Amino acid sequence: MIKTRIAKKELSCFWEKPVFSEPDRTAQIVQFNEYDDEQQVTRFNELLLQCQSMFATFFYRDRFPLVGWLLDVLNGSMARLEKNFKDMDEFYQELIDEHVNRTEPNNKQEDMVDILLKIKQDSDCSFELTYDHIKAVIMNILLGGTETSAATVVWAMTLLMKNPKSLKKVQQEVRNAIGNKGKVHEDDLYKLHYLKQETLRLYPIAPLLVPRESRDRCVLNGFEIPKKTLVYVNAWAVGRDPQCWDRPQVFEPERFMGSSVDYKGTDFELIPFGSGRRVCPGMSLGAATVEVPLSNLVYSFDWEMPGGQVRSIL
Repeated sequence: MIKTRIAKKELSCFWEKPVFSEPDRTAQIVQFNEYDDEQQVTRFNELLLQCQSMFATFFYRDRFPLVGWLLDVLNGSMARLEKNFKDMDEFYQELIDEHVNRTEPNNKQEDMVDILLKIKQDSDCSFELTYDHIKAVIMNILLGGTETSAATVVWAMTLLMKNPKSLKKVQQEVRNAIGNKGKVHEDDLYKLHYLKQETLRLYPIAPLLVPRESRDRCVLNGFEIPKKTLVYVNAWAVGRDPQCWDRPQVFEPERFMGSSVDYKGTDFELIPFGSGRRVCPGMSLGAATVEVPLSNLVYSFDWEMPGGQVRSIL
C-alpha cells in the first residue's frame, strides 16, 4: 500500500484511507488464499469488529454467577457470543482447509499454519496436536496481533504529529540510515527503538494488561490481597508515575537514548507486555508488527495536519 501511494505521488495521506493494513502484515504469519485475499481480509475485519464488540460487552454472569447467565440469555448476549464464536471457528477452519487441500506448489515462504500442520503429521511428536489447537494458535495471532498493533501505530503517529520537532528528527534519522533502499526492512528496526519505547510508555497496548487471579493470600505494600482475587496491573499508570519518570506526561523519545530500560519485562517501570512467566508470548511479533509500518510511514511520507487544522485538536 505504501509503495502504491509513493508511485502515485500521493504526498497527502489521511487515516480515512489507511496506508497500511494490519492483516497484510499478519498474512505473512497466516497466509490467506491468494485468489480471495481481499475478500478474506475484509471478512476478517468484520469478524474482528464483532469480537471487539463482544470484548466490551458486560456479561451479568461475571458478577452474578448464580443467576447472571439467565439475564445474559434473555438480553441476547449469549446468542451473539455463540454466533461470533461459530463464525470465527468457521473462518479458522477455512484457513486450515486451504493449506491442507492446496494442490499447486506453494512458492511462498511457509507460514505458521504450514508449520503446525507439519507438526500435526509428525508421528514422532510427543503430544497430539489437533485442529482445535491449531485454531487456537491462529486465534491468538489474528485477534491478539491486529487491532492492538494498529492502535499503537496510530498513537505513535499522533504523538509525532503533535510534536513536529520529534517527527522531523525521526524522519531525518530514518532517512539517513536507510538511504535509497526505498523501504525499511526488519533488519533496520533497531533505529526506531527509542520511539517505540516512548509510545508504549505513554500508550501501552493493553493499559491494564491481562487480569490475574491470586493463588494465595498476600500482603503488598500494606494492602491485603485475598486468595482468588482478580488482580489488574495498571501499566498505563506505571508508565506515567513521576517517581519513575522525569516529566512523565511529556512525549520525549530521547529519554530512552543511552538508557538500559527496556519494554521486555525486566524493568518494572515499563511493562506494556507484562512480565515474568506470563509475559505476552507475542511480544516480539507484536513489536515488529508495529515497527515495520511505522518506520515506513515516517520514511516514505512527509506529514502535516489536513486542511490547516491545528495540532492541539489531536
